[in-house]
Amino acid sequence: MTEFVDVVIVGAGISGISAAWHLQNQNPGKSYAILERREKLGGTWDLFKYPGIRSDSDMYTLGFHFKPWATDQMIADGPSIWNYLNEAATENGIDTHIRYSHKVLAANWSDEDSRWELTVERDGEQIELHAGFLWACSGYYNYDQGFSPEFPGADDFGGTIVHPQHWPEDLDYQGKKVVVIGSGATAITLIPALIDNGAGHVTMLQRTPTYIGSLPDKDPFAKRAYRLLPEKPAYTAVRWKAILQATAQYQLARALPNVFRKLLRTMAERRLPEGYDYDRHFSPDYKPWDQRVCLAPNGDIFKAIRKGKADVVTDAIETFTADGILLKSGERIEADIIVTATGLNVQFFGGAKVSRNGAPLDLADTVAYKGMMLSGVPNMAFTFGYTNASWTLKADLTSEYVSRLLSFMGEKDYVTVEPRDPGSDIERLPFVDLSSGYIKRALDTLPKSGSEAPWRLKQNYLVDLRVIRNGKIDDGTLDFSKLRASVSA
Repeated sequence: MTEFVDVVIVGAGISGISAAWHLQNQNPGKSYAILERREKLGGTWDLFKYPGIRSDSDMYTLGFHFKPWATDQMIADGPSIWNYLNEAATENGIDTHIRYSHKVLAANWSDEDSRWELTVERDGEQIELHAGFLWACSGYYNYDQGFSPEFPGADDFGGTIVHPQHWPEDLDYQGKKVVVIGSGATAITLIPALIDNGAGHVTMLQRTPTYIGSLPDKDPFAKRAYRLLPEKPAYTAVRWKAILQATAQYQLARALPNVFRKLLRTMAERRLPEGYDYDRHFSPDYKPWDQRVCLAPNGDIFKAIRKGKADVVTDAIETFTADGILLKSGERIEADIIVTATGLNVQFFGGAKVSRNGAPLDLADTVAYKGMMLSGVPNMAFTFGYTNASWTLKADLTSEYVSRLLSFMGEKDYVTVEPRDPGSDIERLPFVDLSSGYIKRALDTLPKSGSEAPWRLKQNYLVDLRVIRNGKIDDGTLDFSKLRASVSA
């Protein structure tokens, strides 16, 4: 017989571990399984192996509220984050629920049976698994393939071309000339790390600038708090300080963009060579947080430029050549290695095909309820973190809400829950309010958000505490059913 599990969580990264902890804490009687396509947990923090891989958010909010990050190391490297996630899973018995090498290929909701029918690839064979509730915690990008545009002349290049998502462990860049194409978080992370680990010279080649902020990688407030207070109250104080600081910075950037621009400029110019052309290389023509603001811990990329170990070129590519890159301006950049840090391919639900009663569902036709459920899709939730703050803050709120929803359904003997379509009175808006290239490329495939709550969230943790953590479950937007659809029909 086909195995049935009350809740199937897809993905064993930050979102999946958060979902599991809250689920077993609030619904200890429910069976659950975490299906993880890889051979290890950690998601992003197991996949990426490029030099310098680190968090772009402080660890007091990227970490879980149930497992204090009890050091003053605010910005952590990838291996440290993976160890933290592994500890969180093992300490709470979550690891015993993870089924590795399980990739969800398709998910079909059956109205007749009021359950999800999952087609799963396990060690090269397909199996079927049924679930009462499906929880997608697989992130938002394609794990198999990063975004890498076709560059003219790439086949003529005599060196090595590598994408950060598929970094070769044996890549030798000692003393080499490296060009990093791109200016997002990956490039900003890679360049100082390559230099610190022996690269000869690194050039960041960008078409347009990116806003870059500079913060210390250690938090003196956290150091004092952990010295003076017991661990739990210290962590609470440090975590809330980080939340309020990040929220204030974002609100300042959106309300007073010119003031925020000036602050970023001041931080950078303290570390850049005197007379450096900041406007050309670090001053975008869009407002801060129209796209993400990157973080340079301790201003490391600016220091590398000042020392002459790195430089920035803002130009368009004409073609790759045998020994480097020819730019539209006619300038040439010599390179032994070219790193295409050109971004991600957005992909919802790990690429699984979603259907209802065998009919495919077009996710782009759905509207996201509270940023975690979809109109017309029963008994399903997904975790999508903040774009302007730590991913985990929203992941934990989502986990709390879904676990509370399942408790409510159990108390009322409800079998199904489904967000009702908001109708034509609610304007459809982009799901993610960013103008970044990786978002623009995926807009036609993503769900929509609505013009009014609960179909539209403000990307504000303090507001979401009220809307999500403390909001009423039966708010008139969700349809609940005690009977199987086939019986009630």
